[in-house]
Amino acid sequence: MSALHLKLPSSWLWLVQCCIIGLFLAGCSKEPMYQEEGYVFGTMVEVTIYGETEARARPASAQVMHEFQRLHNMLHAWKPSELSDLNKAIAEGRDLVVSSELASILQDAAALSQKSHGLFNPAIGGLVGLWGFHSDTFKPSEPDPKVIAAWVKANPQMSDLSYTPVAGGVKVHSSNRAVQIDLGGYAKGYALDRAEKLLKEAGIRNALVNIGGNIIALGRHGQKLWRVGVQHPRDAGALAVVDLQDGEAIGTSGDYQRYFMLGGKRYCHLIDPGSGYPVQGVEAVTVLTQGARAGVLSDADSKPLFVAGVQKWREAAKWMDLTDAMLVDGNGGVHITSGLRKRLEFSDKNLRLQVE
Repeated sequence: MSALHLKLPSSWLWLVQCCIIGLFLAGCSKEPMYQEEGYVFGTMVEVTIYGETEARARPASAQVMHEFQRLHNMLHAWKPSELSDLNKAIAEGRDLVVSSELASILQDAAALSQKSHGLFNPAIGGLVGLWGFHSDTFKPSEPDPKVIAAWVKANPQMSDLSYTPVAGGVKVHSSNRAVQIDLGGYAKGYALDRAEKLLKEAGIRNALVNIGGNIIALGRHGQKLWRVGVQHPRDAGALAVVDLQDGEAIGTSGDYQRYFMLGGKRYCHLIDPGSGYPVQGVEAVTVLTQGARAGVLSDADSKPLFVAGVQKWREAAKWMDLTDAMLVDGNGGVHITSGLRKRLEFSDKNLRLQVE
């Protein structure tokens, strides 16, 4: 008998992550700290502002939350949104004029897809939906292998899209009607970068923004750096902790957030574009990024490493110019770059690490 198992559902995962972060923030200083929570992008989000009065922190945090909702409304892959309108138009063989912002996002995602040799491929939203992950609940069933093969043969790519500036926006055309865009591996990171920009414009110098485990740091937490936890992929708690420098972001892709069990086998939402099937043999990938697009990179760059798997994840990391990355394999083994090994403090001091 097959059964649906949602180990660490999103609300519970969020509780774990908040407890991890809260543990490290509590009792550090007498300076004021303002926190606001919400539910966007299918997960819990939190904005923590340090060293500002509530009168200054509250409107800045509210502006960030409003921005998150705007992006959610624009980028949702299957519920009514600007992106779902584009997906519908592509499926019907029509061009569609979209906002300049959405066109820019799609072009950036296409560049990252090319850099990843196609392992990060937001154009396979049709496959993601076929496996049942375009829903808040997942049915434990495997699609018809022939239908999967047809999607793989259609080979939807972000490079199938072309763009023409027109009055009122950008006209998007697809040479491949199989393209269905799912920005679930990009949107949270983009939102982090937008949050950083808005907070800085509001004069906020020290803050931590967490979108379901994708985190970006601004400034410091008093005299200390912002310390956050990396979720253990199989246990309730942190696998490790890390101190984030100003402007750094950290993101994890895991098989424990959106998945179902069927016949004793785990099927997660991270699909291999080459096979059309959920990736096996990897529990989680964590990347640490910095720079002007740290948020986007913390979200998107973990995906090609996850798909590449144990044998090729280091090669994929080189493609993405990543020096700080970690992969937890299907047996719980930890593979880590030397750069990230120097930054992480593991909860299990006896854990054997394979530095690569």
